[in-house]
Amino acid sequence: MTDHAVVIAGGGPTGLMLAGELALAGVDVAIVERRASQDLAGSRAGGLHSRTIEVVDQRGIADRFLSEGQVVAQVGQFCGVPLDISDFPTRHPYSVGLWQNHIERILAEWVGELAVTIYRGREVTGFAQDDAGVDVALSDGRSLRAEYLAGCDGGRSLVRKAAGIEFPGWDPTTSSLIAEVELAEAPEWGIRQDTIGTHALGRVDYEIRDGKVVYADSGPVRVMVTERHLGSTSEAPTLRDLSEALIAVYGTDYGVHSPTWISRFTDMTRQAAAYRDRRVLLAGDAAHVHSPDGAQGLQIGVQDAVNLGWKLAQVVKRTSPDSLLDTYHAERHPVAARVLRTTMAHVALRRPDERTAALRDTVAELLGADESRRRFAAMMFGLDIRYDLGEGHPLLGRRMPDLDLVTANGPLRVFTLLHGARPVLLNLGEPGGFDITPWADRVQSLDAKYDGTWELPALGAVTAPTAVLVRPDGYVAWVGEGTDLGLADALTAWFGPPAAA
Repeated sequence: MTDHAVVIAGGGPTGLMLAGELALAGVDVAIVERRASQDLAGSRAGGLHSRTIEVVDQRGIADRFLSEGQVVAQVGQFCGVPLDISDFPTRHPYSVGLWQNHIERILAEWVGELAVTIYRGREVTGFAQDDAGVDVALSDGRSLRAEYLAGCDGGRSLVRKAAGIEFPGWDPTTSSLIAEVELAEAPEWGIRQDTIGTHALGRVDYEIRDGKVVYADSGPVRVMVTERHLGSTSEAPTLRDLSEALIAVYGTDYGVHSPTWISRFTDMTRQAAAYRDRRVLLAGDAAHVHSPDGAQGLQIGVQDAVNLGWKLAQVVKRTSPDSLLDTYHAERHPVAARVLRTTMAHVALRRPDERTAALRDTVAELLGADESRRRFAAMMFGLDIRYDLGEGHPLLGRRMPDLDLVTANGPLRVFTLLHGARPVLLNLGEPGGFDITPWADRVQSLDAKYDGTWELPALGAVTAPTAVLVRPDGYVAWVGEGTDLGLADALTAWFGPPAAA
């Protein structure tokens, strides 16, 4: 039996991000991935939103994604209503178009640089946990021993089921097929909406010219077609299913053939009742599934991983008590619950009937107001998340802005300080105003100046603090307003008790 501190079931974006976070903290982590290689058939999810780009920027790897991104859009949407974020106070007021196979490849390259062990061509088939750890059974007959097991194994998560964690929610009401195929005939490119639903045809390879999509002359075609009747959620869709769905909408299947992959998605909406059962944790689709409307799934999965990673590392290294892991559910469960509500609203508002169209028009009118636009855009791009860390300064529990600081050693970005996934106390008042010697082995301390306006998406300008304690995930754990009141408590709560003198 091979030992690891943490075993992760699933090597998709969430599992890879979690592995990277743990490896940065010096934790022995291994991924169990059923695919023999990182290759992903087809493209799946199509990009990264603003907050997710910030998250990878915090680790110093944003440029890897941005350099390959096909499209940069400063406009998102809520139920078809455009939401412009070009005026938002972030270094990344946009989404970048990049297919999931490329996102996974880049994350896998990063994880490889961090020397993470990956057991490929195998699956987790079961586990047994005790007071000291988890015995993890693999499909090849081997076993792994870990202190903790993280289930990042998708919506049908075996880890979630084996842990007995309930998955309440709503059954599907509609289904769509999505695929990459070859077509014998030139199709009707673009998006179509009719009494059945929303459909789209476009080349996988495309570029933006003068604000318009220009498809490649050849290559695979990406198809999304709503089915007239709810499709099976227990059986894999076939080429015949896709052909019939295309004929129902377009009157022809355009000679569809040679599928790279075909998948069915629904508006099934479920969330794990608990993100943790003792030494087993859930993240990503294993913890929440919903309609892909709004393209939120990959985003919140990666952000789950970044919230969990540093906490799990501190518990494994005995820096913090096991109870720190309870804050993972407390913080991330409400975030996903809101995404579930939002995607259900998306689905309801795109129903193809006149009454729903009237409601859509009303929602569009409401979102035309600047305050509503800013609020909903911040939500859709992940920039308004606030963890409940109590009352106080508006920054408390929110993402730390990536300020351009002035330090004794020259200019420095806040996100640069987070590249190693270590917390930092920024002193913006009198130099040397805080003594955190008992935590110096785990928390950075820096005297700096910032003369600009402190501004948060959706909220606007806020009072400049004299100091902030920033967690490894980029969220503010404590705000100083002229004193160190509460700082020692915050340091202890999030980064463990002070070291003995």
